[in-house]
Amino acid sequence: MFYNDIIGTIGVAIILVAYFLNTENLLPKNKKLFYVMNTIGAALACYASLLINYWPFIILEGAWTLVSIYGLMKAMKIEMT
Repeated sequence: MFYNDIIGTIGVAIILVAYFLNTENLLPKNKKLFYVMNTIGAALACYASLLINYWPFIILEGAWTLVSIYGLMKAMKIEMT
């Protein structure tokens, strides 16, 4: 297994665990941890895609990272009020 495979696998695994926990109502999507997991997972998957120069997934995972950061910022704002 190559470096990019390991990084991509870890990133995708983090995203899938967050999704599974949300599906089972163990991790609500309005909690910071859900967005943190999605941000880290998508950023790692984006980096792995960048390493292999695969633009469709660079764009997808880059957008996923940005949307997750936006969700995290909203979740942090809600907790502060």
